[in-house]
Amino acid sequence: MRSRQILNSLVAVVVLLAAGPGLAETQTLRVGAGPPPAVYSTVTLSGLVLPASAWQPSDGPTRRLSIDEAVTLALEQNLDLQVERINPRIQDMGVAEAQSVYTPVISSTLIGNSQNSPSSGFLSGAGNQNSVTDRTLRNGVDVVQEVPWKGGRYTASWDGSHRTSSSVFFSFDPILQSNLSLNYTQPLLRNFAIDTPRWQIAITQANREMSDIQLRTTVVRTQRDVRRAYWGLVSAQSFLSVQRQSLELAQESLRNNRTRVEVGTMAPIDIVEAESEVARNEENVIIAEAEVDRAEDLLRTLIFDPDAPEFWSIRIQPSDTPMLAPREIDIDAAIRNALSQRTDLQSLDRNIETSETDIQYFRNQQLPDVNLQVDYRATGLGGTFLERGGAFGIGEITGRQETSFASVLGNIFTNDFPTWTVGVAVSYPLGTSGADANLERARLQRSQDAARRRSLEMRVAAEVRDAARAVNTNLQRVEATRASRILGERRLAAEQRRFEVGLSSTFLVFQAQRDLAQARNREEVATLDYTRSLVDFDAVQEVPLF
Repeated sequence: MRSRQILNSLVAVVVLLAAGPGLAETQTLRVGAGPPPAVYSTVTLSGLVLPASAWQPSDGPTRRLSIDEAVTLALEQNLDLQVERINPRIQDMGVAEAQSVYTPVISSTLIGNSQNSPSSGFLSGAGNQNSVTDRTLRNGVDVVQEVPWKGGRYTASWDGSHRTSSSVFFSFDPILQSNLSLNYTQPLLRNFAIDTPRWQIAITQANREMSDIQLRTTVVRTQRDVRRAYWGLVSAQSFLSVQRQSLELAQESLRNNRTRVEVGTMAPIDIVEAESEVARNEENVIIAEAEVDRAEDLLRTLIFDPDAPEFWSIRIQPSDTPMLAPREIDIDAAIRNALSQRTDLQSLDRNIETSETDIQYFRNQQLPDVNLQVDYRATGLGGTFLERGGAFGIGEITGRQETSFASVLGNIFTNDFPTWTVGVAVSYPLGTSGADANLERARLQRSQDAARRRSLEMRVAAEVRDAARAVNTNLQRVEATRASRILGERRLAAEQRRFEVGLSSTFLVFQAQRDLAQARNREEVATLDYTRSLVDFDAVQEVPLF
């Protein structure tokens, strides 16, 4: 009997040594400003104070990362972010395309013409010849531009020509001619305050702002996903460490039971129970290892460049551990911040602004189309003037007077032969126009967006409140599960002392070990949920979580 007590005492010492690291270290923390400091227990996962190297990957290169380093890598290399960063550049091209309507268009022409016409009588101008020959070389330059103010449009044209003719009716041979024509059209009602180009530019600029908002949404969501995945990997590795410790404890119990059977202080059936406990813990270790690999893959796809040669082989070792850091939650301030910062509200505001632009445009299109048109034309003429004798000045050439092309251009710039035309053109549809239907549709769209915004504001406030509630709930869970874990440690220690003196059985000891492992896991999950809820609480004030 005494030898059995001695052996049981040795087993108890081994079990206590194995369970000893499960006792949590505590310290006093004060987080943020607020009321006098409260005493909180700083709890690591499962109540275990584990070093960063508690879980070691089995193969492949290892990269240690803090959570801030993981977020930085994601902002640089995440594929979804790389895709989203292109959208603003695409929208920039849309804005540039819409604004290109104001780019002046310059065109130039050069035309040569030669015509030989048979003489059809006295009035053909052939004189004593059998035919009349005309040769013309004409060139011109036109500039057309929609001006970016008040819907105006101007056209400027210049042309010059050199013409020779054998007709006796021409006083010049060759004839040098140049014309300058300026035209400006200004809407006075329709298209004055806003026209189609300005409407389209406003829409493309709103789309550009929407792409910035969507990029910000993707950035915040990526940061949230990375933080959640990082803590998920930490939790998975810690859970694996717990399962391995449980396996080692079960294996130690199996070895002790075999020793007891050999010395005759325990029945052989107790070995079967210990072997079953070892097998169960081995299964838990296998499952926990798979969860580590799954969590690691999730994190690597968020932060690493998939083109890197070691993308799938590199192992990730987090250097940070989630600590219980109670934080004061100001729900009212968080709701106000969300109502001013949430990207979905900002996107809806851009839609409302677009509807306002549509209303302005279609209301303007209902007005009569009244256009002020101003035309100016200047002409210059020169060349070789032929002095003819005979009746009507169509006889033989008696003299010549030369006028240069520079003189012809001078006629234009000195405004020697101007022509002005000013007019107003008015048009108005008889009956209902398409602008009427479009205006009513734009008004309905604005009313719908305004109602949708009020509904969204309520949902945003509810989401923020729910996120804050989750923070407080998970903090209470951590405190409750910590107390449960401490009680589980005490129960295991008590059961082991009872086992020493023969008042307990291996079944009850194993049951206490299982309950302690479950309590540690629940504390781990609660701590992880609390850490993630803080991440969600910060993110929900900027973007919708789902």
